[in-house]
Amino acid sequence: QVQLVESGGDLVQAGGSLRLSCAASGSIFSINSMGWHRQAPGKERELVAVITDGDVTNYTDSVKGRFTISRDNAKNTVYLQMNSLKPEDTGVYYCNAVVRTARWRTGRNYWGQGTQVTVSS
Repeated sequence: QVQLVESGGDLVQAGGSLRLSCAASGSIFSINSMGWHRQAPGKERELVAVITDGDVTNYTDSVKGRFTISRDNAKNTVYLQMNSLKPEDTGVYYCNAVVRTARWRTGRNYWGQGTQVTVSS
């Protein structure tokens, strides 16, 4: 089994910054991509940022230039640095990882429980 645990969500004023962390643990042979999704009240869940095992990154247009995703492979951890936060960034942020639990298995998606980010105007 694989477990993802997020931390770092908080209440912050517009223009402020937050750093989210997500640590994977359990039966891990290797981790392919890791990423962050968010869900605002009354809206569909959307992809925010993703990073591959080769450190290739991708961001949704609304956060480009403000958010930075990174990973520490030795710690099985992914981070999301969020700067210049806006009220529309408010939502529950979920960690996602594609994990192989053994050399004879292909990668499967795992999700964290989410962490709340609230940006006040």
